[in-house]
Amino acid sequence: MIFLRRLVQLLALLVHSGWWGVAPNPTDEGALRAGHGEHGEPGHQEPHKDSYSTFASEFLESRYLSDDGYPFPTAPPVDPFAKIKVIDCGVTKGCIRYGKPGCDAETCDYFLSYRRIGTDVEYEMSADTDGWVAVGFSSDKKMGGDDVMGCVHDDNGRVRIHHFYNVGQWAKEIKRNPARDEEGVFENNRVTCRFKRPLYVPREETLVDLHLSWYYLFAWGPAIQGSITRHDIDSPPVSDHMISIYKYEDLFMPSAVYQTFNSPLCLLLIVALTFYLLMGTP
Repeated sequence: MIFLRRLVQLLALLVHSGWWGVAPNPTDEGALRAGHGEHGEPGHQEPHKDSYSTFASEFLESRYLSDDGYPFPTAPPVDPFAKIKVIDCGVTKGCIRYGKPGCDAETCDYFLSYRRIGTDVEYEMSADTDGWVAVGFSSDKKMGGDDVMGCVHDDNGRVRIHHFYNVGQWAKEIKRNPARDEEGVFENNRVTCRFKRPLYVPREETLVDLHLSWYYLFAWGPAIQGSITRHDIDSPPVSDHMISIYKYEDLFMPSAVYQTFNSPLCLLLIVALTFYLLMGTP
C-alpha cells in the first residue's frame, strides 16, 4: 500500500510539472495570471526552467523521501531468513526435536518441522553443525535405499538444498532435485533451511511420495568444500513410528546423554546413592 501511494504521488508530480507531456489547462487561473497582466495586457513570464531539474529538485524534497530518509523509490530490502516458529508445533505443523528437553529450533541438536501447503510439503531443518543437516524417508528404519533431502553449507557461506539417495551407508547425490522455494542460512554455528517439495512425484526409485507415511531418519555432520562427510554420531536418530504429513505431531527425542539419565536403571542407582549418602554408613 505504501508503494502504491508513493507511485500515485510520483505520477501526480510528473503531470503537475509538465514533464509527462501534459500542458497546463489554459483556463487555469494561474496560467492566466502568468500570461496576462491585470487588464489583459501580456504580463511578465518567468524564464523557462529545465523540466528535469525542476522535477529532480522537487522529487528530492522531504515529502518524497522514504521512511528511512532515502529518495523514493529505493530497491526493496532483502528479507532475512524468517526464524522457525516452534509455537506452531503440533498445531499448524508437525515438529520433531532431538536434544535437550525443552529445546527449540535454535537449541536442539536437531530440529525438523513439516506442513502441507497446497500440493507441496514445506520442511524446515536446523542442526548444531557448520556442515550439513538432512532428513531421510525410509520404509524400514535402516539406512539404505532411502530418499534424502539435505541442506549443505558451502565454503562461500551459502546453504543449498541437495537431493541424495542412500546406497547402503553412502549418500549419493541425485541431479534431479524436487526442492523449490529454497532458503538457507548459517548463523551461530547452525545450519538452518526451509524448502518445499511436491506431495506426489512420478514413480522413481530415488523419490518417494510424501502423502504416504515413512520412518524419518535424522542426520547432520561436517562438510568439506560443500560436500557432505560422515554424520556426527555413529547411530543417527530415527523416528520410532512412521510419520504422516497429515498428522501434525510435536515429538521430542532425548539425545544420548539424556537417554542415559532418564533410563530406569540410572534413576534407581541415583535413588540408591542418595539414600546411602543420607543414611550414612553403619
